[in-house]
Amino acid sequence: MDTVIQEKVLAVARAARNREESVAWFRVALGLYYLAGLMTSDTIDFKQVDRDYNRFIYQSLGGGHSIASALQFMSGEKVVAVVDSPRFVGVFAEHCPEVPVDTIGFLLSLNLGVAKDISKLDIGGPVLDWIERQKASAKPAENPAVQRGDPAASGTL
Repeated sequence: MDTVIQEKVLAVARAARNREESVAWFRVALGLYYLAGLMTSDTIDFKQVDRDYNRFIYQSLGGGHSIASALQFMSGEKVVAVVDSPRFVGVFAEHCPEVPVDTIGFLLSLNLGVAKDISKLDIGGPVLDWIERQKASAKPAENPAVQRGDPAASGTL
């Protein structure tokens, strides 16, 4: 985790309206960066990564918070209010373009999958419902009245 990412996460948190919202936005923005960082073919030293994230969290929020608690927050009901907020999505998109907002559902489902593997509990609930709604709204509606164009001609232009 570098200082550029730290500044971007802090910028997201500062855009919130109050302390409670700021902490929630901080957790979600940081958790999304953490989860997006897992999408690599490189070997990850989780002890080092977690140590870096935990140090930043401690410096920003104080004791009692960790990357584990941020990820736990992201698998609970309260995350839905954050990721469903147009304000959060707009601020996150503005400050954190390296994690596209259209990947939030995927990253949350990744987090839920890991939580299920660790806890062996059912992951059904508000977060999974939100993810499913996002998937459904992202599918283009088939409209039989829409006229399709001719297929592209073969060859080069």
